[in-house]
Amino acid sequence: MRMVDIIEKKRDGLQLTKEEIRWFITEYTADRIPDYQVSALAMAIYFQDMDSSERAELTIAMAESGDQIDLSSIEGIKVDKHSTGGVGDKTTIALVPLVAAAGVPVAKMSGRGLGHTGGTIDKLEAIPNFSCDMDTKDFLEQVQTKGLAVAGQTGNLTPADKQLYGLRDVTGTVNSMALIASSIMSKKIASGSDAIVLDVKTGSGAFMKSLEDSTALAKAMVDIGANVGRKTMAVISDMNQPLGVGVGNAIEIKEAIDVLKGEGPEDVLELCLVLGSHMVYLADKASSVDDARKQLEDVIANGKAVEMMKVFVESQGGDPAVIDDPSLFPQATYEIDVPAIEEGYVYEIATDKIGVAAMQLGAGRATKEDKIDLAVGLKLKKKIGDKVEIGDTLVTLLANREEVEDIKELVQASYHLQTEQPEKAKLIYKEIYPEQG
Repeated sequence: MRMVDIIEKKRDGLQLTKEEIRWFITEYTADRIPDYQVSALAMAIYFQDMDSSERAELTIAMAESGDQIDLSSIEGIKVDKHSTGGVGDKTTIALVPLVAAAGVPVAKMSGRGLGHTGGTIDKLEAIPNFSCDMDTKDFLEQVQTKGLAVAGQTGNLTPADKQLYGLRDVTGTVNSMALIASSIMSKKIASGSDAIVLDVKTGSGAFMKSLEDSTALAKAMVDIGANVGRKTMAVISDMNQPLGVGVGNAIEIKEAIDVLKGEGPEDVLELCLVLGSHMVYLADKASSVDDARKQLEDVIANGKAVEMMKVFVESQGGDPAVIDDPSLFPQATYEIDVPAIEEGYVYEIATDKIGVAAMQLGAGRATKEDKIDLAVGLKLKKKIGDKVEIGDTLVTLLANREEVEDIKELVQASYHLQTEQPEKAKLIYKEIYPEQG
């Protein structure tokens, strides 16, 4: 087989065979294909796309290029959840104990974050002494005995995807729907779950800004899941404003705990219930999605959800006292209010700018080497639909430095006001299942 023949075939819009895709991934991972040829193939895929069978084969080949987690020793159907990422998205932190409290084993592999805030693991480390460092044996044993675990991704999970993504990033091919969907799903498949619930964000703070693109990505991933034998569905949710009111690390953990107590922001609670209901249903623990939701509402109301959070924290070395005493979290030195400089109703928030503000405070990383300040962040006081008077607080900055004028200006520029009250912001746009649009 020759790489040039595969490039020319895809350039001409023809379907690649299973053997050609597997050969390409195997040879590329073994460093036997030069980057310039892989870049050429990525560009051909960008323009000619891949059909559903090609996307499935590429996903499986990348999943099999490195370590794979075998969850078969854990009883029951294991369900994973993935979010395409957004500002203030702390759903995983609440969903893990919430779904586990309903009797579904949750074996979650997560990563650290580059961008506005840390990833799930960074956020969890705001809990004193909490650790996600564990080997596969301990990870499996904890899920089997406690019902849940979150561990850092193995260094050799989907190496082909890591190599390919590095090239896509510098060759203008990141936005290929086939390559995005295969990249995300290869990691989910390698992580070993039987079923997958996807939270695909849409809006100003999302990777996919338009509902059309978000729908296309969701459908692509759901189809891949179906083609590789995983029960998969997707929820398309709003990211035209931050989720909840907290953006940061410790502040997002506290908000997730509030959700488990039934006290969190309405949008975070609702999204957790929607995603969690599908997880419980796909795990065959409920007769319907509505039944699954009722189960989750019950474990919040009777305290089992927050008790499971304490089990989770303690099992991974953390101090469960933080769940009832938020003062034990890292605390910022300053709380600085950002005042409104005009009046009206909030109709839009430039969510990506709020994310930049969080990163500039120190809540995220611009490079892998940057150190995250777990205490800093933003607390939103106004969201879409709220009335604002001049001088009202839009956002409270949690900072470890007093000089934040640049960040205050960025936050003020993120809020767009109008004279008429807008319609209530939509949270869930649609749900996508296999063979549906």
